[in-house]
Amino acid sequence: MRVAVRRLTKRWGAVVAVHDVSLEFARGAFTTVLGPSGCGKTTMLRLIAGLEEPTAGEIWIGDRLVFSSTEHINVPPGRRGVGLVFQSYALWPHMTVFDNVALGLRQRGLRGEALARQVRAALNRVRLEGLEDRYPGELSGGQQQRVALARMIAVEPQVLLLDEPLSNLDAKLRLEMRAELKRLHHELGITVIYVTHDQVEAMALSTRVAVMDRGRVVQYDTPDRIYRTPADRFVADFTANPVMNFLEVDVTATEARADGLVLPLDPQGPPPGRYILGIRPEDCGVSPNPVSGSIPFRVYAELSAGPDQFLHLRRDTVQLVVKTGGRLRVQPDQIVYVTLYLDRLHFFDPETGRRVEAAR
Repeated sequence: MRVAVRRLTKRWGAVVAVHDVSLEFARGAFTTVLGPSGCGKTTMLRLIAGLEEPTAGEIWIGDRLVFSSTEHINVPPGRRGVGLVFQSYALWPHMTVFDNVALGLRQRGLRGEALARQVRAALNRVRLEGLEDRYPGELSGGQQQRVALARMIAVEPQVLLLDEPLSNLDAKLRLEMRAELKRLHHELGITVIYVTHDQVEAMALSTRVAVMDRGRVVQYDTPDRIYRTPADRFVADFTANPVMNFLEVDVTATEARADGLVLPLDPQGPPPGRYILGIRPEDCGVSPNPVSGSIPFRVYAELSAGPDQFLHLRRDTVQLVVKTGGRLRVQPDQIVYVTLYLDRLHFFDPETGRRVEAAR
């Protein structure tokens, strides 16, 4: 079932948490709302769920208008057909896994074998069969998160809202639960709206991503386009993994200059002018020997994390972080040679931060 918000706004006094947002979450899509703390993403989720009342705007779930500031409509949370899973699992510690999952079904009047069958089906979907009689305190963090998901799945919501559900898990469990969420979405086919500040999580899980900044949606697109053609400098920086290089450059017809550094440019680059140049660490080649078109840099530091290697490089006042394709044996102060992938450079307006497309 689709979800649409139109000109949605939420104010607390002088603070505008959500500012005139219009979005449509497609039926059956897995949409992530991505942004830093305080950008309004959780507030928007709570507005959709009915846990907070908007200041203005409309919310549609399917063909139902569940909130309208002009028509004075505000459908209660329990009648909106949505399930909400919080960052905290919100499990009752004195109840077994079975009873926690059965809670919503019992509130709807389900009893007996029909209740047991639906609870078992939900637990099977999250791979917790056989743990019905355990208590939350006897489960791992990942298992507790699965119980919270099973509780929502059991009542068969039309829309599933997830508010940073994996942030309390360690790195390994987060990876496992991402795979489980992806599988569940495929199996259930329901509309999922997922809030996170983790850009890797957003890129891995989503059909589409809405990037928020200071209450506004600054880009709404596929994960690939968010990463490869960010709408502005904020999106480029926030979706960087782990960092994006930014340089102030003066562009001519054939090159860009930055503090004495001369960079060759693709003929399809932006028109001459002053820009912020964005370079992702993986969009550079690096070699210990000179290569045609390469630029010498001095190694400041080398950082390795498993299969990834990041070189922190300097040349006069210019600093650059480069991700290598494998382990390159280097020493501090060694000279290496960097080649920029000219078709992957990003240019942003220094005043507005907006992306500048090629114009020649």
